[in-house]
Amino acid sequence: MSQDLVRMTARQLLEHYQDKSLSPVEATKAMLDQIDSRDEHCNAWCLVDRDTTLEYAHASEQRWQRGEPRGQLDGVPVAIKDVFLTPMWPTRKGSKTVDPDTTLHQEAPAVSALTRNGYVPLGKTTTPELGWKGVTDSPLHGATNNPWNPDKTAGGSSGGSGAAVALGQGPLALGTDAGGSIRIPAAFCGVVGLKPTFGEVPHWPVSPFGTLAHPGPMSWTVEDCALMMNVLTEPDTRDCQALPRRDIDYLDNLDAGIRGLKIAYSPTLGYADVDDEVERVVEEAVNKLEELGADVTRKDPGFTDPLAAFSHLFYGGAANAVRDMSQRKRDLMDPNLIQVADKASRRSMLDYLGANNERMQVAERMARFHTRFDLLVTPALPITAFETGREVPRDWPSTRWPTWTPFTYPFNMTGQPALSIPCGFSSDGLPIGLQIVGARFEDKKVLQAGQAYQQAAPLTDQRPPLFRQ
Repeated sequence: MSQDLVRMTARQLLEHYQDKSLSPVEATKAMLDQIDSRDEHCNAWCLVDRDTTLEYAHASEQRWQRGEPRGQLDGVPVAIKDVFLTPMWPTRKGSKTVDPDTTLHQEAPAVSALTRNGYVPLGKTTTPELGWKGVTDSPLHGATNNPWNPDKTAGGSSGGSGAAVALGQGPLALGTDAGGSIRIPAAFCGVVGLKPTFGEVPHWPVSPFGTLAHPGPMSWTVEDCALMMNVLTEPDTRDCQALPRRDIDYLDNLDAGIRGLKIAYSPTLGYADVDDEVERVVEEAVNKLEELGADVTRKDPGFTDPLAAFSHLFYGGAANAVRDMSQRKRDLMDPNLIQVADKASRRSMLDYLGANNERMQVAERMARFHTRFDLLVTPALPITAFETGREVPRDWPSTRWPTWTPFTYPFNMTGQPALSIPCGFSSDGLPIGLQIVGARFEDKKVLQAGQAYQQAAPLTDQRPPLFRQ
């Protein structure tokens, strides 16, 4: 029975709570047991507090027994990336420099929204230090491994959340994405991950990476991703950059399909090198979109690789995050984080403003591009997961992580919604992701396209080998 429970989506759990065939306590215990029995090989979790989690589950069970469920997620277990403040648990951000006591009794907007909707917090998932890179390892918690092959990385920086969802340790998870940190682990771990339009999901305190950073949902299905968006987009006055509440029901008309939509397919964005297997699998997924009635055109958006500008902005954020830290604290940190921060600290203000100018140019080009095309589709990543504990694949020509994720960071610069959805596997059994990008504020259209694809080519019955061992 527990294997059946950990396979359930959030929507399925809620249906069973409604008809009283299942209680939140039963579901939560099954997922906690799955964490206990499966996390040894992956290290997706940095904090699990069974007693506190079950207190939330029992409170939810009582509400359902009274016929008074709270909000849209009452009793649904959720994994929380350890960059989100939780009042009952410390938030360490993968860093030995964070005093855990100073982070208690505070709640991030996303967590507040989940609380208002009756969620059950499962614990905190791993992140690299301060969420700074596209793989998940930290001096505090070590490396997080891929559930499809624990010799490979889960990706990052929301690697713990991605691995947890894939292993059935929770149907929903919170992630953040400042350069691909939701979409990278979603693609590597074979789950769904949405980077929403910037400001659509309130975020506080402000990320070290400023307006590049987007909080968002990770899940096993697009439908659950849409459900979570209904909750996460609730307004919160602490985020002065958040969009006004638009009262969008992301589940409404989710099955509208994509017939007649104009979709641009860019296999390289005009500059990326893509593994042959990845290119073939993504091409097959694009053919499926065409079979579903979309008008697909092979077309690049027309911007050159903005890697240098992104790096100035992103690593400038890292430099700002550590600027006031003592040498003693710096010595405790990921040495590669300190290296990129020190390098960025030597850049001038004009370098930073020039990078921001290029950012605006890419955003303007994409805005014009979407006057001709509803959506842009690309590979989520040009490669599959590589050896764990490394920032880049072995023998890679660069030492820094953004060089192997060319499809993700441009859309942090533009603030557009972008979804990674599983579309197949490599010959050695590693997941491959399809990225669907929409114009700003068109998150619902992106989810509708993802739903159409997932219903036509579902991989949701395929779980990692570690899921059942």
